[in-house]
Amino acid sequence: MSDYIALIENFYTGFRAGEASVMAASYHPDAIFEDPVFKLRGDEIGDMWRMFCTGDNGVEIEYSGVAVVGEDATAHWEAQYVFGPKRRPVHNRIDATFKFTEGLIIHHRDDFDLAAWSRQALGLPGKLFGSTAWLQTRVRDQAAHQLKRFRTRPD
Repeated sequence: MSDYIALIENFYTGFRAGEASVMAASYHPDAIFEDPVFKLRGDEIGDMWRMFCTGDNGVEIEYSGVAVVGEDATAHWEAQYVFGPKRRPVHNRIDATFKFTEGLIIHHRDDFDLAAWSRQALGLPGKLFGSTAWLQTRVRDQAAHQLKRFRTRPD
């Protein structure tokens, strides 16, 4: 159990330091990641974290409440960063759940309010349409496109 706490704390410490490779190494090769925007498997997960940690978004991460019961864990984390070309400030509050296998994360789910995120990140369109399925689908599609472009970029 304490190994899982150490794994989650190492994951968030890596995130705070912008070390996506530390985060990616926390996942089992068959892992699944889900949040209101992404549903990813395997290597896609590490690439999403690399994409998020790359660039000039000024991300600051704080985590708390890491708890493990059996093969499950929970944590709360908050991210503050700027988003998009207009560099709008975002403060996202996330509740995470984890499942483990072979000492690594096999399933990671982050839950947050996508409408609240949209209001911060997208300005007026997010304020007007952030709770609509149309805008949420558009956010998911754009994020998937950005990740695909990130994954296929030349090194």
